[in-house]
Order: sequence, then C-alpha cells, then structure tokens
Amino acid sequence: MSKSGSLHLSPSEYHRHQLQSLQPSLAFDGNDVTAWQSRLRRKLRVLIGDWPRERVPLRPRTLWRRDHALGTIEKIVFTSEPYADVPAYLCLPHNVKAPYPVMICLQGHSTGMHNSIGVSYDDETQPAAVKGDRDFAIGCMRHGVAALCIEQRSFGYRKELKQEKRGSHGCHDATMHALMLGKTLIGERVYDVDRGLDYLAGRKDVDMRRVGVMGNSGGGTISVFAAALLPRLRFAMPSCYFCTFKDSIMSIYHCADNYIPGLAKVAEMSDVMGLFAPRPVVIVAGHDDPIFPIRATRKAFRDLKGIYRAANAADRCHLVVGPEGHRFYADQAWPVMLKEIRKS
Repeated sequence: MSKSGSLHLSPSEYHRHQLQSLQPSLAFDGNDVTAWQSRLRRKLRVLIGDWPRERVPLRPRTLWRRDHALGTIEKIVFTSEPYADVPAYLCLPHNVKAPYPVMICLQGHSTGMHNSIGVSYDDETQPAAVKGDRDFAIGCMRHGVAALCIEQRSFGYRKELKQEKRGSHGCHDATMHALMLGKTLIGERVYDVDRGLDYLAGRKDVDMRRVGVMGNSGGGTISVFAAALLPRLRFAMPSCYFCTFKDSIMSIYHCADNYIPGLAKVAEMSDVMGLFAPRPVVIVAGHDDPIFPIRATRKAFRDLKGIYRAANAADRCHLVVGPEGHRFYADQAWPVMLKEIRKS
C-alpha cells in the first residue's frame, strides 16, 4: 500500500516502477566505443531471437515490370527462409548511371508496401494518393536513388491469410507465435532486410558501398534494429520511432511487435542506434507525434550524439523535426541524407 493508503492494482504501475529504477547493464559507458558496440551487439543479437543457421536460395522471381515517369519499377518476390516469401518493389531512377545508391524502404502499420510507390493495394496499375510522404520509393527516385521496398511480415500482402484474425492488429499473433519459438517478429523482419541485402548484392547495378535503410513508424523500428545489426547497411533514416523506450512503447498501449524480451534491462534506444556509429544516420521526428514525444526524442538524440562524438563522427548524426505528427518529412529529411550519400 502507498502512503496515502491507496492500493496499487494496475500492472502498468508496477512495470513503470521497475523501469524507473532500472539501470541498463550495457548502456554506453563513455569508454571505448568499438569494444562497447561489440558487447551490446552480441547481446542484442541473442535477444532478438533465433535466425536460420543456413540461408536458403533466394530464388528471385519477377512478377511484373513497368516504366514510371521517374524510372522503372519491378515487382519481385524472393525467399527469405522456408515458407517465408518476400514481395518487394525494385525501383531504379532515370538519368542516373549504375551502380546505384539504394535505400531499403519499409512501411509501418498500414496497408503495406504499395504506399511506397503510390499505387492502390487492390490494383497496382492505379495511382493512389499517399499521405505523410510515405511514398518512399517515389522520393528515392526523385533524388536519383534506387529503392528496394520490402513488404514486412504481417503487413500488406504478407498479412495473415491462413488463420482467423481477431482485433485490429494483424501483427499480434505473429509476434506471440514467434516468442513461443524463441524468436521475435522484430528479429524476423530484420532477417528479411538482410536477405534483401543478399538480393541487392547479387545484382551488378547496385553500389553496395551506398546502401541504406529507411521507414516510418513500424518501418522506423526495423530501420533502427537493422542498422544496429547489419554491417552492410551504410546509411539509416528511421522516422517517427527513435525516442526513449521509457517514454514511448513503455508508456502507452502499443502493438506487440515493438517489444523484445529483456531489452530494457540491457540498453535504451539511443544505445541500440549507437551501434550504427560512425555510419551516417538521419533521425526524423514529428514535433507533435503523440506516440514518440519530441521531448524524449530530443533527450535520446543527445545521448546518441554522445556516442557518435565518442566515435569521432558527431557530424554524421542528424535530427530532423517536422512540424506535424506521426509521419515522414521528405522535404526536411532528404537534403540531409543526400549530403551524406554524396560524401560516400
């Protein structure tokens, strides 16, 4: 009982009390960055769950290919692991010589990857308006960058079709089932990004020294964790996710696919993103984002900047804040990212 005599019955009270007194065991300690990154990356790799011991053949197949005013768009599918096929759009810009810089583009909780190329979910020949600058591939091609738009597990064309779904979030069952198998949905989604990198590496028209990852909300989530764990990624532009765990997914009801068992005991989000240092990162945030509050985002960014400063790369760590809420901000973010790509 509290001093006032009231009872503490809500589980959230207990968990927030635990979080307040928690000191993450592998938070950046201000010492050697490379040694710290090695320790935390090993631990994070365990926490996100099992990956296949062997990689199956990708077997990339083309479903269709079309010209676009800004380039060409090809819909492909590749096999990430048995019974896990990944649809994707490969978008190549006009008026740019290969090998291309590429961004792997990830949509969040939405109708899926079709938003990245600005077409209808039901008919990919029909243009569709996309709110919040989430037509990522169009933005890429407009700036002379190729895009590989991956459909994330449980979203869009990979939504659950075999099992009855209850509730509004199709990611819930997939998250719970993954946990029972010693996996996490975050880990499975990061693995798909890694297999996307395998696909790009097999092409002759891609500059693997200039491959990045970007996404908003749930796409921002995987942008952060993929950047932390996949060394082939050279740039990262996560949007409307980077914050503190304490003030975002640990402060409100949120989709189950955001959580990794035991992570709060080990590191904060700035530490996870800090595993990407000294590679360039552009953090994108909304000033009025109710899910990832800007005050906490700025606090997390100060901590991230400290890690980059220790890695002698403070000038490669950027924060862009748009004037609205939970969306991408292309006009503010792309000029910063393009400067980094041109430096490479």
